[in-house]
Amino acid sequence: MTDEFIQMMAKTQADDLQEFEQAHRRQIVTRLARIEGQVRGIQGMIVENCSCEQVAVQLTAARRALDKAFYEMMACSLNTHVEAAGDMDEVRASTKEMARLLAKFG
Repeated sequence: MTDEFIQMMAKTQADDLQEFEQAHRRQIVTRLARIEGQVRGIQGMIVENCSCEQVAVQLTAARRALDKAFYEMMACSLNTHVEAAGDMDEVRASTKEMARLLAKFG
């Protein structure tokens, strides 16, 4: 393989990764907008004096949606780090960092 071919392949992979990251960001933003709508609905329920149980059900749904967004973001981050890693030591370091973040925030 020529150096030019290798550079072209590396650029193609980098472009694909960037497109994947952008699409994933759009998905997360869309999910967060839905969650924002849920939270506004919950605020309305509280103002309208809905029962605590009804509010709790909606709070639980919003919390689960936030958790799902968090784990999807973490999975994307891990994929990005693994794809960008030059060698197994970098993969291990990225994986270790993701595990630390999951332990801290998850």
